[in-house]
Formats: sequence, C-alpha cells, structure tokens
Amino acid sequence: MTATSANGVLQTHDAMGLAKLVRQRKVSPGELLEAAIARTEAMNPRFNFMAQQHYDFARAEIARGLPDGPFTGVPWLLKDLAAYIEGLPTEGGSRLNKGQVGLFTTELVQRYRRAGLVVFGKTTTPEFGLTGTTESVLMGATRNPWNPERIAGGSSGGAAAAVAAGVIPAAHATDGGGSIRIPASCCGLFGMKPSRARTPMGPYRTEGWGGLSTHHVITRSVRDSAALLDATHGPEAGSRYSAPSSDGTFLSHAERDPRRLRIALMNKPASGAPVDPECLAVLNATARLCETMGHHVEEAAPKLDAGAMGQASFVLIASSLAADLLDRAKSLGIELGPDVLEPITLGFVGYGQTTTGADFARANNTMQRAAVAVAQFMENYDVILSPTVAKPPLEIGQIGLSPGVSFQEWGQRAATFSPFTQIANFTGQPSMSVPMGESSDGLPVGMMFTGRYGEEALLYSLAGQLERAAPWAARRPVLS
Repeated sequence: MTATSANGVLQTHDAMGLAKLVRQRKVSPGELLEAAIARTEAMNPRFNFMAQQHYDFARAEIARGLPDGPFTGVPWLLKDLAAYIEGLPTEGGSRLNKGQVGLFTTELVQRYRRAGLVVFGKTTTPEFGLTGTTESVLMGATRNPWNPERIAGGSSGGAAAAVAAGVIPAAHATDGGGSIRIPASCCGLFGMKPSRARTPMGPYRTEGWGGLSTHHVITRSVRDSAALLDATHGPEAGSRYSAPSSDGTFLSHAERDPRRLRIALMNKPASGAPVDPECLAVLNATARLCETMGHHVEEAAPKLDAGAMGQASFVLIASSLAADLLDRAKSLGIELGPDVLEPITLGFVGYGQTTTGADFARANNTMQRAAVAVAQFMENYDVILSPTVAKPPLEIGQIGLSPGVSFQEWGQRAATFSPFTQIANFTGQPSMSVPMGESSDGLPVGMMFTGRYGEEALLYSLAGQLERAAPWAARRPVLS
C-alpha cells in the first residue's frame, strides 16, 4: 500500500476498522504508523497537539512483533499526563517536569499495548490538566481544527485536536472535571468519562484528585470508545474498589438500542451560570430526537449546592496537587515559583498548602452528599441530558494564559464556560459528550448524557442509537 492510500485509510476508518484491515493483511502496522506520522507532521504545525514524539519507539515495537489483540497495529497517542512509559518523557505540560522520564509503565498503558495499540507520541495538555483549554507556557496553545482561533478544549485538547485533524481515529484522554467531554464537544467528537474506578490509575495510586479523575479516550465512533473500554477496564493490583461489572461487553451494548428511557432535561446548571442560546437550541433539538426514538423527556434536575461542591473540589484538587508538586520540587532541590509553574498552578499549590486533613475529609463528605442526592434523583430517571459546555468553543486566551487575570477570576471564567461537566466527577458517574450539532458559525456543539454509577453500558446503547439516528462521521473540519 502506498503512503497516500494508507493516509486515506486513516481518514475513512475508525480504530476497529483499521484493526480489521490489519488482520486481513490489507494494510500493515508499519504502513499505518508511517501514515499517522506523516499526517502528524502535516497537521501539528497548524494545531499544536503533539507534546512528545515517540516515532522510533513505535517503529521498534512493530519490529519486535505486536501482541495479538483487538487493536493490533493501530497507531495510538497518549495524553502527556499520568500515562507513563518507562524510559520515555512525560511532562504534564509543565516546565517543572521538563525532561522527566517515566520510572515505570502505568497499568493502563500496559493494557493499551497488550491490546495491540502502537504508541507513537503524547498529546498536549495544559499544565497538570488544570484548565478547560489546552494552553501552556511550555507548549503554547493547542488550536481547534474547526477554527484555529478557537480552543480545542481541555485538558485533553491535544487528543481531541489530533483526532479531529485526522491523525488517528481515537486517542487516550483523562477527565478530572470535564477534560474528556469538553474537548470532545469543542472538536465535534465522542467522549465518554467512565465511572470512578472503571479504568486503572496506577500503579502506586488508585485515585486521582481524591477520586475526581479517570482515564479513557476521545473517538470519532461510539463503537471504538466501547471496544477500548472493553480492552482496558477492570481492577488493578492494589485497587481500593472497582466499578460494578456490566452484563456483556460494552461493545455489544453499543450495537443495540436501549429500552425506553426516562430522560431528565437539565437546561440550567446548578450554579445558575447562563447558557448560550445556540447550545440550548441544540439541547432542545436533541431532546426532540430522543422523543422520536421513543424515550420520555421532561425538564428536571437534581437539587445541588454548587458553591459547596465547587469549594470541595478546590480542596481535593489543590491539596493533591500541592502534595505532588512540593515532593517534586524537593526531589529537584528547588523552590516552586513563576520560573517553573504558571500562575493558575501556583494558585492551586498555595491554596493546597492552607488546607488540612480535616478539610480534605469534609470535602469528601460534601462530594458524597452530592452523590447521594444525584443517585436519589436518578431513581426516577435513567439519564440526565444537558449541554456539555455553556458556550461554543471560546477564543484562545479567554480561560487559559490570560496575563493579569487573578486565580479567582480565572476560576469564575472556567466555571462559567463549563458549569455542567464537573457534577459527574464529583459523584463518580459515567458521562458522555455526543456531537449533536453546530453553532451558526459552524463550530461543534456537544450534548452531555450522564448515567447512574456503573451504567456505561446503558449510555453506550443510547450513544449508538443516537449515532445511527443522526450520524456525525461525515461532519468534519475542512482541512487540506
């Protein structure tokens, strides 16, 4: 197969489709890899989604022979955050970690490699994944392939930009407050945040940010997301707990319609932040589509204390981050300051140093009260439908590296842009962004569906039904 035809295959097949072509010997892993590298070299200068290039590592993996898995030979990108390969750099978008090399390979990465995926690089993230846009001093701004003046979302914006730019059909991502779903919405892709403890976080830790964060992927197709979760879910050594098992594979659920669902239409966030009329228009159209598919939709929302949850999340994130970064600085023999950390990160670290163990315990209790409140609400509803974010993709700089913007002002801006996504992180529930429409100027607008804890299978069934009823595969940015 020629390089041109291999590139064409990348553009026209999802990850499962690529793996099938490899099994049928219609394309080789090496051809797919070189096509993905060529596409990366063509697109990255425009959109800046690559943090690390592991091209020779990937070539060596293929030369040694790949394992026989469901995705054997499919090129793969990891997010440059908490996804380590022994001996290769992972910097987390920070000058503090410039040149830091992994001392071990994380369990999730081992599972990706056992599935046959070929890691050839890592995608950009804001510093330590803290913002809803992928902009950092270390790497600069990652730009949206739909409009380079707009954000790709964060913190998995590099992953979303790479997929939207046609480099690969799926990529690793993480989500601690919306970091899978926000970029998926901004870039017109599908993004599932799994239930807490569905995918591995270790070794050496089984939670991120006090249980707020989890790993999975951003994809073009629903079936890729489901099959990748089939390949990677389950407890790891030392897990404190794990998400409940599903009846059958996630892929099998994605391939069949769900039963008639009771859907709560949440058109206002708990914080009361305003929602752009264009997002509400797509929300109402999505609700009508769900009704035509036989589901019952009515306006309803759980009663939650947004202020208390927001404060608790700052305690959990800031204290976790402060512990990690202070330990890192001590190991390097340096002081944390603006020469190695950005103002937003320094704000988190400073706040984290003022918190106590009792504060951390109280924050956990606040999150548990929210989880109970939402679980009780969802005794009457199967799914909550809301916009993923409150506005179409913002211009670069509005919630990222804005000179002179205080830590408090940044927090208000970020919360106004993304007032819906954090609830699922607070409660541990699965939640997905589905590319259901566009704004009047052609920017993607995602809709979010949140299910009960442990019920990814139901969400995948609904996502598959939506994909069949209103296909989005042909909606792509215009790229030369």
